[in-house]
Amino acid sequence: MTKYEEGMKLIEETFGNGKDNVISLATIAGEANAEGKPRPVVRSVDAYYEDGIFYVVTHGKSNKMLQIEQNQEVSISGCMEMFTANGFGENLGWVLDPQNAEIRNKLRTAFSSWYDMANNENDKNCCILAIHLSKGTLNINHWEKLYHMDFINKTDMEDGGII
Repeated sequence: MTKYEEGMKLIEETFGNGKDNVISLATIAGEANAEGKPRPVVRSVDAYYEDGIFYVVTHGKSNKMLQIEQNQEVSISGCMEMFTANGFGENLGWVLDPQNAEIRNKLRTAFSSWYDMANNENDKNCCILAIHLSKGTLNINHWEKLYHMDFINKTDMEDGGII
């Protein structure tokens, strides 16, 4: 097993298997700060993980979705785990779109205790955000072992991960 495969197995054990995960999601604000520089914006979201992608049910007119529409670059971190990654956000569209049926069912199962209370699926702006990971670092036991991962090329990196 390669170091990348080992890291992916640990990520799957930590975030996968139908779990409801709370992760931090950072985007870039549409408006710059007083010095004209980009401003990061971070918030916690509930996310479902599968095959290198975190999925979030949200509203298409929320600030995060408007920001991702302008700049798809995002960063995430596991709130209770030492995992950080960069990637890009993609609006998969309305949750009831037939193309979203399979992932919608998984999301409804993972978020079953609160899904209907928090989401209005009849609103066509109720959408699925897919967070595709590109590079990240999984930190095991406070620096005992680091996995610097390139999710696009499916390989480990000697260094240069996201810490």
